[in-house]
Amino acid sequence: MEAAATTCYRHPSYETYVRCTRCDRYICPDCMREAAVGHHCVECVAEGQRSVRRPRSLFGGAVPRDAAPVVTYALMALNILAYVVEVVRSRTVEQFGMVGAVLTDPAGGRYYYEGATYPGLELTGVADGEWYRLLTGAFLHLPPDTSFGVMHLVFNMFALWNLGRAVEGRLGRARYLALYLLSAVGGSVLVYLISPETTAVGASGAVFGLAASFYVINRRLGQDMRAVNRFMAGFLLWMVVSAAFTSWEGHLGGLLTGGLVTYGLAYAPARLRTSAAQLAGGVVLVVLLAVVVALRTAALTGTA
Repeated sequence: MEAAATTCYRHPSYETYVRCTRCDRYICPDCMREAAVGHHCVECVAEGQRSVRRPRSLFGGAVPRDAAPVVTYALMALNILAYVVEVVRSRTVEQFGMVGAVLTDPAGGRYYYEGATYPGLELTGVADGEWYRLLTGAFLHLPPDTSFGVMHLVFNMFALWNLGRAVEGRLGRARYLALYLLSAVGGSVLVYLISPETTAVGASGAVFGLAASFYVINRRLGQDMRAVNRFMAGFLLWMVVSAAFTSWEGHLGGLLTGGLVTYGLAYAPARLRTSAAQLAGGVVLVVLLAVVVALRTAALTGTA
């Protein structure tokens, strides 16, 4: 008596006589996955991957299965998209750029704020409760009609592309994103402390945070620091030179914040290099930055 033909459990039209060595179901070549012994079906492979603990980096983050720097891609896309919005809506920087405290009139004039308001003038900025500017300003750049213009965006995206890939691969995506955002806010907070009347825009604060992170990571991994030191010297020189047309306060604030965050990730005791402990540390830093902003606002508005 002739045996009945067997077919693939996922593709019934495909006749096959090969079975998965784990679940014993018949599988066709499209469903076969090489194993140490025999072949496995796609479902058994997926189940096995779920049960295997993913390796974690020295800094506590899970090593991505996909090496593509997707967070870096996404951040670059957001910055470029925001610049397109700037071009289409000329008031974008005025409405969302990082500014601490200025007085504005209905015609768009801006005046230095000295703790008092005047008839017809309105307080604008973080001091007026617009805390979102601490972050939104980091995704905007100098308008195309200014002296530095679109090159501001180009330089920052070039630096983000080069630094982001290296740092994201070491820290893992979640920690890398947290580092980027905290560095951006840290830069804005220092702008608020030192120059609340200045309108600051650009990803530079976050990029300088990535530069500091890159430095700390390489020291922690015991890499040859000669090239890294030259790189950091160039970055610090750029911070001085760029003060003519961008905010050095934002650069320095991002640099300090990024270095502090990465130092905590790299040198904390092993028992504190867990996701929960690192999340708690991030929350503490956010609270500290918020307290600094609140105290500065109180000092500016005379409500202390």
